[in-house]
Order: sequence, then C-alpha cells, then structure tokens
Amino acid sequence: MQSVAENKKSQNIGEYLIYMYQMEDLIRSFQGNMEEIRQYVISHYPVSDSEKVQITAWFEGLLDRMKREEILEKGHLQELNTIVNQLLQLHYQLLKTDKSYFETFHKAKPHILESILAAKSENPGNEIQICLNGVYGLLLCRLLGKKVSEEQLKSAESFGEVLSFLNLAYQQDLISRN
Repeated sequence: MQSVAENKKSQNIGEYLIYMYQMEDLIRSFQGNMEEIRQYVISHYPVSDSEKVQITAWFEGLLDRMKREEILEKGHLQELNTIVNQLLQLHYQLLKTDKSYFETFHKAKPHILESILAAKSENPGNEIQICLNGVYGLLLCRLLGKKVSEEQLKSAESFGEVLSFLNLAYQQDLISRN
C-alpha cells in the first residue's frame, strides 16, 4: 500500500490524492477497527505474508494519523490538504500565465459552478477540491455499481483534464526545485 501510494504521489498527484481519500474512507467504513481491516481487506490481498505485515503497518500508521488529526468521521489528512492548497496556488498561477490551462479550466468551470450550486449550504471547497471530489465521486459510483449520467461523465472528464494539466505542472515544478 505504501509503495502504491508513493508511486502515485511521484507520478500523478491527483491520483495520489484520490487514492488516499479512498484509503481514508476504507478505514472509516470499518470505524477504524484494525482487526476488521486485517480480516476483511488485508487478508484478501494476493501477496506474501511478509507483504501483508507491511500493508498492515501502513494501514496502522494511516489510522494513527487519522486519529491524531481527528478525522475518523470526515475530512482529510493535513498532508493531503496541504497538497490540494499547493495545487490551488499552481492553478491560480497557471490561470494568469498559461493560455492552454486557462482554456482547459474554462471548459470545466460550468461543471464546477454546477457542483457549487448542488452543494447548497455545504461548502464544496475550492475549485481544485471540487475537481478531485468530482472524479472521486465518479469512481465511487462505479465501485458501487450506480448508474452514471452523461452529465456526471462530462463533468468528471473536464475535472480530470484540469487535474492532469495540474499534475504535469506540479511534476515540472518538483523537478525544477530539485
């Protein structure tokens, strides 16, 4: 699990965030009960016993962080929120400096506004959080076997394009810093 997360983080920051949201929700679905996570999740991974020990340790570490940060019921790890904020700053910068990004975001903007309206009184977060939530929502619908509307597909596709563009810029920014 740790290596999966690390690979996603180094290759596609949007995928990493969505993967980690999924792992947070997995832990929540078992109310943070590590015995049940071991029994119903980890025991079914087609890996060696030593790898299962590593996976268990990774889940335990994630659970500990979620408890410390008091997000066992809802919310995201501070590390993930920090990355979203970094992507948001990059988003604002690209809107001013990159015509292609501006056009990509412009295509997603009506879907973002629709998400804001659909949220009613709840705060859906910033534009980047809305894109992440939209793609994650589509993933959840598919995992649960729910029917996905054409509009959901279009919005998730436009959100994915924004996130892909941001991922490229984020990876380039990391390379230029190193």
